[in-house]
Amino acid sequence: MWVFFAFLMEGMDMMITEMLDGLLDMAKHDADLKEKLLKTRQSDNPVADFCMIATENGFPMSVMDIINQGEEFYAEIKRSTNGGGENSPDLDYQNDEYSIFMMRLKDL
Repeated sequence: MWVFFAFLMEGMDMMITEMLDGLLDMAKHDADLKEKLLKTRQSDNPVADFCMIATENGFPMSVMDIINQGEEFYAEIKRSTNGGGENSPDLDYQNDEYSIFMMRLKDL
């Protein structure tokens, strides 16, 4: 059962990554969407508003999806560096998938 759960979670992470890439590509060609997404940075609930806009544009995701994606990515980096122990690097914005997306979006 755990193997199935791990496979399911891995598939969800891949789906979120693909959805974020798709949303980024859509925003590259749609200035209004890009502006809406960038404006979420000024919101009281930026990640929730980001997810609402993403979902409205065909990329359904939740705040937990975004948080989990960043956490999983960071955990993979930590495990792959020096056995994931005390000597593993601390990374700035290590689990902030939203901020990473915003940096990529702003650079379009």
